[in-house]
Amino acid sequence: MNRIVNPILRGFNPDPSICRVGDDYYIATSTFEWFPGVQIHHSKDLVHWKLLTHALTRKSQLNMEGNIDSGGVWAPCLSYDNGTFYLIYTDVKSRIGAFKDTHNYLVTADDITGPWSEPVYLNSSGFDPSLFHDGDGRKWLVNMLWDHRKGNNKFAGIVLQQYSAEERKLVGPATNIFRGTELKLTEGPHLYKRNGYYYLLTAEGGTQYKHAATMARSRTIEGPYEVDPFNPILSSADEPELELQKAGHASLVQTPSDAWYMVHLCGRPVKEQYCNLGRETAIQLCEWSDDGWLRLAGGGRTPGVHVEAPGDLAPQPFPHEPATDDFDRTQLDVNWSTLRIPPDPSWLTLTERPGFCACAAWNR
Repeated sequence: MNRIVNPILRGFNPDPSICRVGDDYYIATSTFEWFPGVQIHHSKDLVHWKLLTHALTRKSQLNMEGNIDSGGVWAPCLSYDNGTFYLIYTDVKSRIGAFKDTHNYLVTADDITGPWSEPVYLNSSGFDPSLFHDGDGRKWLVNMLWDHRKGNNKFAGIVLQQYSAEERKLVGPATNIFRGTELKLTEGPHLYKRNGYYYLLTAEGGTQYKHAATMARSRTIEGPYEVDPFNPILSSADEPELELQKAGHASLVQTPSDAWYMVHLCGRPVKEQYCNLGRETAIQLCEWSDDGWLRLAGGGRTPGVHVEAPGDLAPQPFPHEPATDDFDRTQLDVNWSTLRIPPDPSWLTLTERPGFCACAAWNR
C-alpha cells in the first residue's frame, strides 16, 4: 500500500491551503517577511511534493519595506474556479499591542505559474482571509475579525462578505457568521459545501500547543452555524507523546474518487518544546460520518505520521533535486528567498562573478 509520510512539507511551510485542479494538487503556504511571497508546492499523488513557484514576485504585489519581523504574508488561500486561480493573502504591517495592521488582497492567474495579476485590495478588518466559490456563481470572502476594543478577546468572530469579480471589490453587508467555540482565538476560516450544508472549518486555541481545527455547519451560508459536538476534529493538545504537535489551521481537498484529505499546520519539537524547523505542513485522510460530520479516518482527532495515500493515484515522484547550489544560472533558484525586498543587481548579482552569490536565504 502506498502511504504518505508526514510532514509532507518540511521546514518553514505554515498555514497550508490546498487546491486540486484536475489531476494536480497545489498547496500555498505563508512566507511572512520573506520575498517572493507565497510558496506554492505541487503534487500528483499527495505523497511527493515539489516547490513549483511563488505567486507574489513583484514589489507592486507585495511591498514589505519596513514590515515587522513575522509580519508580511499570513495564511494565503489558494482556490480555482472556471479557468482562473485565485489567491487571497494578508500583508501584516504592524502587530503592536492591541492593534494589528492587516491588509487583505486578491490576485488571479490563468496558470498556476503565473503571471499573477496586480492585487485587488479587499479589506483590513482582520487576517486569514479565504475565498469560497458557491455553486450559484457567487463568491464569498471570509476572514477573522480583529477587534482592538475588546479586552482579552481580540478574536471577535468570522466575517462573511460577497466578492464581485466584475466590480473587483467586496459588495453588500459584512456579517459576523460565527463567534467561535470555547477554545477561542478563532481564525483561519475556510468554507466548503456538501450535501446541502455549508461547512465552516476554523483554527482555534492559538498557534502553540493548544492549537486545533474545529468545524461548524449551516443550511445557509449566513448561518446560524451548528457546532460539531465532537470538536475539535483535529488537535495534538495534551498529547505530548505525539510526534506531530501544534496541529491545526487546516484546509480540505476532495480527490477525483471522492476521498477527502485535510492538510494542516504542525510542529515537531526537538527539545523543551522548541520546533527548530518551524511550523510545517502535514496531511490526514478523512471520512464523513453517517450524520454528516467530518472525521479523521480510523477515528480520534490526533494527527498521524503515516497516512494512507489515495488508492487510485499511482506514485509520481519528482526528479531528485541537488542539496547544493553552485550559482551557475542567471536567476536565483526557486528555493531561495530574500528578506522583505526582491533581489536587485545593486546588491545581488549572479553574472558579475559566476558561481558566487550573497544576501539570500535557502528555504529547503
